[in-house]
Amino acid sequence: MKLHPIDFKAANWKLLDTFEDRTVFQTRAWLEFVAESQGAEPVVAELREGSDVAGYFSGLTFSRFGMKVLGSSFPGWTTPYMGFNLQPGVRRHDALEALEKFAWDHLKCLHMEVSDPNFSFADGEALGFKAEHYASYRTDLGKSEDELFNGMESACRRCIRKAEKSGVTIEEAHDRGFADEYYEQLKDVFAKQGLVPTYSVERVRSLVKHLGPSGNVLLIRARDPQGKCIATGIYPGFNKIAEFWGNASFRSHQNLRPNEACHWYAMRYWKRRGAAVYDWGGEGTYKVKYGCVAHRVPWFIKSRYQIVSALRNEARNMFARKQKFLGWLQGEHKRREESAAE
Repeated sequence: MKLHPIDFKAANWKLLDTFEDRTVFQTRAWLEFVAESQGAEPVVAELREGSDVAGYFSGLTFSRFGMKVLGSSFPGWTTPYMGFNLQPGVRRHDALEALEKFAWDHLKCLHMEVSDPNFSFADGEALGFKAEHYASYRTDLGKSEDELFNGMESACRRCIRKAEKSGVTIEEAHDRGFADEYYEQLKDVFAKQGLVPTYSVERVRSLVKHLGPSGNVLLIRARDPQGKCIATGIYPGFNKIAEFWGNASFRSHQNLRPNEACHWYAMRYWKRRGAAVYDWGGEGTYKVKYGCVAHRVPWFIKSRYQIVSALRNEARNMFARKQKFLGWLQGEHKRREESAAE
């Protein structure tokens, strides 16, 4: 098998979107969003076995520390996986082997990372890849709405009912101003933990700009009885998988339980559009109350040289330390302002 690059602008997106294993993170709009927010270059390639088309690959390249990297996906992209779209019967192990050769020989990369929701851990380990994983939870949307609701913990069901009885309403958003509302609430969420958001408002604006017109994202606001926006949520989806990308709310109104109401709305929205899976967008034990089950997606990593892997790990550690420091700095600034006002 061999991968052949396709011009991004000339790609047959209608054909690509017909693959049953295609996710929102492989669509043109999402790749353009990641390219803009990360300063990366989209890569789309056709996988061939002889003259037969076996499938396609989606990813992006970028430079880090002067080295070219291939990500499909990459830490910090708020994109849990990308990978391949393959014809029935094509082994992902074989596709991954072809991708490695493509990354080193054609793209001239020194490091690559790839995660695919249909990988098995054996696919990468057999080829010498380091295997990590994207950990999340999933809800089976094939169940009826009654089954989904009754599968939640009783406390969670009470929260959803409380939101409704308290007059919380959910509305779908289609305006660019949504991104700024979401981000203001997100800052409040992180401040509760003494942290700052891991991405800027510009990333949210970019997501809304690219995904909004595609119809592959649900943006929602929760309003209190007086009409104030007290919570927001971002839920992209395509084909069989819907995703929880982000949710935020003001701490002062969390007693009205708008977050639970947002999730319940999103689950039903994507179920009615044919999604079979609701992916909860990462770890977080609070998600268990919704009746979901733990799920892991393999994430394979390989470098041409050992020092490149060491640099990647140090960069990730530095980012975590930076976020903690910025959170402390913001908290300290707020405390000084409060002291000055007394």
